[in-house]
Amino acid sequence: MKKVTAVIPARYHSTRFPGKPLALLLGRPMIQHVCERVAAAELVDRVIVATDDQRILETVQGFGGEAMLTRNDHPTGTDRLAEVAATLDAELIVNVQGDEPMIHPQMIDQAVQPLLDSADIQMGTLAARLTRVEDFRNPNVVKVVRDIAGFALYFSRAPIPWPRDLSEEELGVHLPQLDLWRHIGLYVYRRSLLLDYPGWPETPLEKFERLEQLRALERGIRLYVAETLWDSHGVDTPADLERVEFLMKQKKSR
Repeated sequence: MKKVTAVIPARYHSTRFPGKPLALLLGRPMIQHVCERVAAAELVDRVIVATDDQRILETVQGFGGEAMLTRNDHPTGTDRLAEVAATLDAELIVNVQGDEPMIHPQMIDQAVQPLLDSADIQMGTLAARLTRVEDFRNPNVVKVVRDIAGFALYFSRAPIPWPRDLSEEELGVHLPQLDLWRHIGLYVYRRSLLLDYPGWPETPLEKFERLEQLRALERGIRLYVAETLWDSHGVDTPADLERVEFLMKQKKSR
């Protein structure tokens, strides 16, 4: 069996929500919810929180999780991930964001499985079908276009691909049946690729769209995009935290 390690980057200092990983959800820190959901994935052998903050480290260790203290000068979460990956012998590294307390364990398995099935796939991610016009037009909802084999052709904040022959009204009616996909920012890397990744300079499209995954595409990396029916609700602001807690309470009461 190939070894699969999930690494959860967790920074304390966030512009919109400082201390976000330690914010309480149903009486427990958000990072604990994320760790427990990731650990429930059948294909994950090990879960590590990568943080630059002693408070997060101690919190994770306090609830029995594993954490590693990393440098505090990493420009991206991928760089932090690579620092941890350099100490591991796992073949596959899964990057799960620390602000996804409702991520479903099957989403992680769906992203990992293609790389277990094919040694030719170096990097993978997830996408869910777009069902709302407002999300299709929203630049904060990243869209992905795939080829017929499921590999990413392009990621964009723009509404792509554009259904030229549909009116605005028809778009709203037919959108759920169209081949339009929302990207979910969960990644699986072969360790060798991840160790090289931070050394690659930013690429033109990456800078233009402010989407780090375009760095891989522009360098010719074939990025497989697995489909999922599950949804996830990230936490970027205190208002998001309230919304997620409401959703979690609803699920518990069913």
